[in-house]
Amino acid sequence: MRIIGLAGWSGAGKTTLLTKLIPELRRRSLRVATLKHAHHAFDVDQPGKDSYLHRQAGASEVIVSSSRRWVQIHEVGDDREATLADLLRRVSRCDLIVVEGFKREAHPKLEVFRDGNGRPPLHPDDPRIVAVASDRPFPGAGVPVMPLDGIEAVADAVIRLSEPIAAVLARLERQRSDQHRCDHGPAH
Repeated sequence: MRIIGLAGWSGAGKTTLLTKLIPELRRRSLRVATLKHAHHAFDVDQPGKDSYLHRQAGASEVIVSSSRRWVQIHEVGDDREATLADLLRRVSRCDLIVVEGFKREAHPKLEVFRDGNGRPPLHPDDPRIVAVASDRPFPGAGVPVMPLDGIEAVADAVIRLSEPIAAVLARLERQRSDQHRCDHGPAH
């Protein structure tokens, strides 16, 4: 399994790019999983449905299964939010995991940049950005830059620049350990 992320400001077109990229990757016979970070509470089940009622009644976890799909809903409650490493370990076997969000984490990322967004590019300050898909050129970017609508070129870059899950998990754990040390001071 290999991993790459899509990073960019809200409104840059990450989801739009991803919904065009997935069919191209599937056309190349890759099994693709996605992992999306949300900055707010969200529901995947609907009010009135059994799974929703189970959660509202206090179930800490609900699994709904059918012959076509299954979903697991885990209530975090007062526990800490799951880390990217925690979530990556839960993804079923596939060829490529595309992560949307988690832009501060230490995994390889393709920046999605839209000039009309009025926000600065991320790639000059993030060494984990390995390519940029943009609606304007970035001469001297130091990483490959391709047009937002160049889906075949984006797919080529995603495949070439994604990293094995073991390497990414090791880097995420080092990042977490380093952050913990900084937060709590040196060990005595």
